[in-house]
Amino acid sequence: MANCGSSPGVDMKTCLDECMTAMNMFLNNQFSESLEVLKPRAKESMYHALMYATILEMQAMMTFEHDDIISAGLTMKEAQEICQRFRKKSTVVGSLSSLVNKSSGDHFTEEEIHAEVCYAECLLQRAALTFLQDENMVSFIKGGIKVRNSFMIYKELHNFMQSNLFSKGPNHSHLEGGINLGIGSFNLALSMFPTRILKLLEFAGFSGDKEYGLSQLHDGATVPNLRAILCAMLLLCYYTFLTFILGTGEEDVTDAVDLLRPYLTQYPKGAIFLFFSGRIEEIQGNLDKAIQRFEEGCAAQQAWKQFHHMCYWELMWCFTYKRLWKMAYFYADLLSKESRWSKAMYVYMKAAYLSMLPEHEAKPFGDNEVELFRQVPQLKQKIAGKSPPTEKFAIRKARRYKSNVPVRLPVPALEMMYMWNGFTVIGKQWKLTEEMLETICESEASLEQASPNEYLADDKCVVKLLKGLCLRHLGKVLEAEQCFVYIYEHAKKIKYDHYLSPNALLELSLLFIQQDRKEEAIKWLRRAKQNYKDYSMESRTLFRIHAALSKLKAEKDENGLEGTAL
Repeated sequence: MANCGSSPGVDMKTCLDECMTAMNMFLNNQFSESLEVLKPRAKESMYHALMYATILEMQAMMTFEHDDIISAGLTMKEAQEICQRFRKKSTVVGSLSSLVNKSSGDHFTEEEIHAEVCYAECLLQRAALTFLQDENMVSFIKGGIKVRNSFMIYKELHNFMQSNLFSKGPNHSHLEGGINLGIGSFNLALSMFPTRILKLLEFAGFSGDKEYGLSQLHDGATVPNLRAILCAMLLLCYYTFLTFILGTGEEDVTDAVDLLRPYLTQYPKGAIFLFFSGRIEEIQGNLDKAIQRFEEGCAAQQAWKQFHHMCYWELMWCFTYKRLWKMAYFYADLLSKESRWSKAMYVYMKAAYLSMLPEHEAKPFGDNEVELFRQVPQLKQKIAGKSPPTEKFAIRKARRYKSNVPVRLPVPALEMMYMWNGFTVIGKQWKLTEEMLETICESEASLEQASPNEYLADDKCVVKLLKGLCLRHLGKVLEAEQCFVYIYEHAKKIKYDHYLSPNALLELSLLFIQQDRKEEAIKWLRRAKQNYKDYSMESRTLFRIHAALSKLKAEKDENGLEGTAL
């Protein structure tokens, strides 16, 4: 009988059943109660320790509270040390290599194999927290080392499980779920990273197989096991966020709908699943349904306010897409008062929404957008040492308001909306796109009448970019192309918003993909990738370029690497 703790007589099945109970409570919004179930044995059972630390880490990633991040990191380190107790007593390399060596592979107990999976998972989660805590190179390298060590453990375990030496134990579904989580997440993550970032993480020579990663995570999510919810949440994050923010935003959501359906049936009031349900409706352009889901998610529980903040953020964007500026302002205001993620970003959005209102219209709470924009630079903060890129962008944009007679930003709410790929959302609904185009054309007409100033060329190019996006989604391809080409041709006149040129080429390429002009698309994507650097939101743009090239099957040719998938 395999044990998973130091207490005699407690077998692994009992440990896993208790952890499954705790996870079930967590998904039913019983957050504190789930921790109470795990805590008594979190110092002796590897699975209790791992799950306890995992829940704390999820909380830290939602709160961005420095103390929560430190606490979660220490707890995960303790969990890793507990897992180490149950690993085979040899060096890491020796232990792993013996997995595929017949003479010693037979001697691995079920407990020792589970300990390897849990240990790798602790390393992976600690790496995530390391990246979150600090942006200095020492932390980056430390995080990279943890990622690589975890990667190698999962790789060897996966090979071992495919060999004739491996025999299934009584708790095999949980072990397999852990492997699915590790192999799936690595393949998916590696497939999304541009080559230069992989090289920084010392993964040169490896490439991720996106479809294989997705299939591994689907297997882990659809078979009852302890990691099923983690696999499901990773997939839902991929389908509803990563493909939009770091991709082209044109992925089908059918897989996400199918994956979420059984969880919503089992947990109809589960805040996490209501949130993802809202996000699926949102990215399809079904904004009224999305708003309803996010409101239900807020009403479902009061224990973790951080869930509310996630919903407020999405509600803010839903009302932005509907051009209901005062409602969007209301949620930005709530976030500025309650959430610690980025006060600068929230106040910038408050000011941005006020600047979208007609001049004669009364401003909520008597706020003034100029004064709010002037507050933004003073609100800069580092989330445990790291400033969000969008916050840096907001601060740069707000600087012009330091002047006694500032030149107004033309459509700041819509420019930030572009940074979150929101035009792909409204592009799903013709009416939303046409209405947004009207707003943009009004701003363009105002700029044509504006007196010459140092920002005028930049502002005209911002409006051209957003106008081109709307025209592309409305099928007016020639007019859209003219907008993107305008930016490319006027690039030398741009003084501040240097992100515009590479993004205009990216959007032009996506337009060409839409028209099946593949070779032209590849040419302009490579130019966008290679000819520009040190501009705002550069990493996000590079991820999107990589996603477009991967879609065209051009990335491998360009990198000159065949790569080795897990």
